Amino acid sequence: MSDVTLTLSERRERQAAHQDARTTHLASREALLTPRRSNDELRAIAEAAHERLADTDTDTVLAWVGQEFGYRTAVACSMADAVLPAVVARHLPWVDTLFLETGYHFAETIGTRDAVEASMRLTIVDVRPRLSVAEQDAEFGEKLYERDPGLCCAMRKVEPLHETLQGYEVWITGVRRDEGPTRANTPFISWDDKNSLVKINPLAAWTFDDLLAYAESNDIIVNPLVNDGYPSIGCATCTRRVAPGEDPRAGRWAGLDKTECGLHT
Repeated sequence: MSDVTLTLSERRERQAAHQDARTTHLASREALLTPRRSNDELRAIAEAAHERLADTDTDTVLAWVGQEFGYRTAVACSMADAVLPAVVARHLPWVDTLFLETGYHFAETIGTRDAVEASMRLTIVDVRPRLSVAEQDAEFGEKLYERDPGLCCAMRKVEPLHETLQGYEVWITGVRRDEGPTRANTPFISWDDKNSLVKINPLAAWTFDDLLAYAESNDIIVNPLVNDGYPSIGCATCTRRVAPGEDPRAGRWAGLDKTECGLHT
């Protein structure tokens, strides 16, 4: 039965059951966690798996992640769409899904985040920077993203994510090879030396069209901005529409000598 045909009472019951299931998972989660293994152990696991699974597919990689790491797994999601966490949740229901709450998001992105949390079997973890936007403005001046976007990204994305990831053994990202030259050689599995954990890119071989087709056929939430000329969505202050034929990430930091926020470099 679709949400459209549900009565208000039925919708409330469904939402309550959804929240109860999340609460039950969180209550039992600690019992599902094994002690974090050493960096040397994790690096060896990543290197062996890279050799063994380099030519496999998304589901095979994620089935291995579920077996090998369980709930020591974090999914990073920008809320451009919910395809990545949906695919992961098939193997790890209620998996921790990290959302970088920079303070500069489009309203549509926050709305997508809220809709995902309300309807999908995920555990949203809001990752926040040390300083609020007002505190950053007071300390570094307003519109730091215009004067020093690298520093702004470091404080609002890279550093808080690094701190949060220290509680996990593996993080899963939605990086795809078709997103641009800097991502063309993205592997399925690697060792992330900067964050000292295993990094998985299960959608690396997918195209943007693959992503949209999967979302449509599986009724997965997509940020409305994606259909409004934003194939790659970051902070509202640093993202513009992309013209037909442009690189999908051309709208990120347009006019600046910057193509990545630092999370994947």
